[in-house]
Amino acid sequence: MARFVLTRRSRLPAGVCWERLTDWPRHGERVPFTRVSVSPGNGRQVGDTILARTAVGPLRLFDDPMEIVEITEPAPGRDGVCRLVKRGRPIRGGAELRVRTVGARGGRSEVTWAEEVVVAGLPGVLDPVVARAGRLVFGRVLDRLLG
Repeated sequence: MARFVLTRRSRLPAGVCWERLTDWPRHGERVPFTRVSVSPGNGRQVGDTILARTAVGPLRLFDDPMEIVEITEPAPGRDGVCRLVKRGRPIRGGAELRVRTVGARGGRSEVTWAEEVVVAGLPGVLDPVVARAGRLVFGRVLDRLLG
């Protein structure tokens, strides 16, 4: 299983970071050849499904459906947490997105994106390559969402 953790500090308050992080279609705007949609739901409730579809033109490469299994918005004294379970065939595993307030005045945030992924058909010896690719792609997503 490939694992990676990304952490970013932001000058934005936790609530703003949370809104950007859980605006799922915006993720697709930052991942090459990928569109992200929510169905059913609005992407902010347990049971909602997030679908990341990777395609080149009319050629669909694969779908990465994820179900929200836990979600709590940030509030004073409480981290925002979203846990997703990947339900697709080619990609299994899960992710946890966390937003917490940092600083004495609470005007800044820290965002953590942790992911565990198994790619069907790839031997475990390639897990470091998959983790490196995940850090690169999702690090870029996170930087652009919070920028």
